[in-house]
Amino acid sequence: MIAAEGQSRREPPPRLEIRAISRRFGDVAALDSVSLSIRAGETVALLGDSGCGKSTLLRAVAGLERPDSGEILLDGRLICGSAGSVPPEARGVGLMFQDYALFPHLTVAENVRFGLDRRPGAEARSVAQARLEQVGLAHRAESYPGTLSGGEGQRVALARALAPGPRILLLDEPFSNLDRRTRDRVRADTLSVLRTTRTTTLLVTHDPEEALGLCDRIALMRAGQVVQVGSGEDLYLRPASRFVARFFGELIEVPGRCEGGHVATPFGPVPAPGFARGAAVLTCLRPEAIRLTSPGRGLAGRILSRRFLGASALFEVAAEGLPEPVQVAVPHSDMRAPGDRVGLELDGHGRFIFRAEEA
Repeated sequence: MIAAEGQSRREPPPRLEIRAISRRFGDVAALDSVSLSIRAGETVALLGDSGCGKSTLLRAVAGLERPDSGEILLDGRLICGSAGSVPPEARGVGLMFQDYALFPHLTVAENVRFGLDRRPGAEARSVAQARLEQVGLAHRAESYPGTLSGGEGQRVALARALAPGPRILLLDEPFSNLDRRTRDRVRADTLSVLRTTRTTTLLVTHDPEEALGLCDRIALMRAGQVVQVGSGEDLYLRPASRFVARFFGELIEVPGRCEGGHVATPFGPVPAPGFARGAAVLTCLRPEAIRLTSPGRGLAGRILSRRFLGASALFEVAAEGLPEPVQVAVPHSDMRAPGDRVGLELDGHGRFIFRAEEA
């Protein structure tokens, strides 16, 4: 039967559905009625500061932590709820911790085959070999973990987690033990593998850059709650609160009051639609919302310091009316120096207005 015109096709259920999960440790609410859905093939970050509840939520999905209330479903199947809980090994979940937990007495290939003990030997060896090829380590199959670099150990742990074909892969701060250059390379390699295998992934991280670069969507957590869910672009360009805006970068915060649909700032009036006349607000500006101009244009400022960064330079600029000096990135060819007078103007992006009481 053909659906009537305008009738939407029924979408498949989420791969993972978390419904109002709560977990307390004494007087501390580690999770406070958290809900989140992840679609098949999607990579989602649980982002937040230490202690916000993201690892507790990951452990609840893995079956390592029993929530006090709520439900968790995987492909529509209830794996945690008031009726009982499916044990971790029966959930079809892959789990990878930041320390990798490789067995030092087993070779790389034996580590990857460890979760394949129920498969015939030849099949297990074939699957392990295929996973090692995907992460570019087939040539290290007979090596031992103690001979691997940090990046190689991370890729072996990824191959082992993917070998059983999990319905969802859970990554808990998987790159935090790597140096910066290795971390960037391994992140890119990991993303390529996840995209190729179309593995549904839930990633725990405290690094906004990591969440923005690796994930389709981000669930930002604070004090046991999810405060905003969306794409990286949504959270960066359209933050729901000052907390969300500040999590993704520095803000210059200027208090004021709304008058006639605008709020007065040292840069001049800024549109403030939706705020009542006289409402106390906080105008929040990202550093990239400010550009340098010639003296006499815009807000008068003075360069306090110049720091060379390679492709760019960073000026610290003081201006009357701003609560603190601002940092402005400029091309490295801009040779203005400390003490020089400049003007400051606003670009049309990177500015947000929040109610003062919310801030």
